[in-house]
Amino acid sequence: MESVMFSCSFTMQGSTRRTGIMTDVHRRFLQLLMTHGVLEEWDVKRLQKHCYKVHDCNAPVEKLEDFINNINSVLESLYIEIKKGVTEDDGRPIYALVNLATTPISKMASDFAENELDLFRKALELIIDSETGFASSTNILNMVDQLKGKKMRKKEAEQVLQKFVQSRWLTEVLPRALPSNRPTEKEGEFTLHTRAILEMEQHIRETYPDAVKMCNICHSLLIQGQSCETCGIRMHSPCVAKYFKSNAEPRCPNCNDYWPHEIPEVFDPDKEREAGLSKSNRKSLRSRQH
Repeated sequence: MESVMFSCSFTMQGSTRRTGIMTDVHRRFLQLLMTHGVLEEWDVKRLQKHCYKVHDCNAPVEKLEDFINNINSVLESLYIEIKKGVTEDDGRPIYALVNLATTPISKMASDFAENELDLFRKALELIIDSETGFASSTNILNMVDQLKGKKMRKKEAEQVLQKFVQSRWLTEVLPRALPSNRPTEKEGEFTLHTRAILEMEQHIRETYPDAVKMCNICHSLLIQGQSCETCGIRMHSPCVAKYFKSNAEPRCPNCNDYWPHEIPEVFDPDKEREAGLSKSNRKSLRSRQH
């Protein structure tokens, strides 16, 4: 499952973005990032090392923050930026190349027809208005009679939703395997893709000021997260994990009432890398045994 995310400014507080010079290393990195669109931080670091190996193998690898700030200083005049965000469910750092010159919806106009864009708007409204950050496929498809432009059948709308998934504007949550006596969770539901959160945060804040939800800890846009049952404040799951870390009796930072939800684990890149390497080693061993 591709999780949604909240964004954060890449230029750290107190640092200044210098005017950069694009070398072949930077240009290749940018081209490859444009091809991938959205990458996790681990993959971004691997991509950076690959570019150095190809174009300047003797040069020391620049700190990733400085490396990307350098590229962004050149892209600034083009209203393009490499933005860093964090997934809402487990706190994974993610990077994406975003276009700041146009609104996200107008950017989509070159790829989608008027009625398809309107379907996306309807889905977006349902996601923003929902308490969970998800919109069921049934509720989205029930909006087809209200679309602008050419009429759309529900079967066509289903295909358009898949186009949004393939273009990384939406993420589809597949049914989970549960016992037959229990209903499936989030069956046939859609939420915003990580790329969409990064590109659309400002648009969502401006377009849905009364419905938008904010995290009480990081003050970024919140699509999914936990909320206090007493005062109603919301927090991203990674923010919950960090705020209540090593706290035996977690209490709401706003009203001090007991926090009733399960405290998620904080994403640990080292553990993730070790698990990935272990999985890769097991797979390699199995292939040798066969």
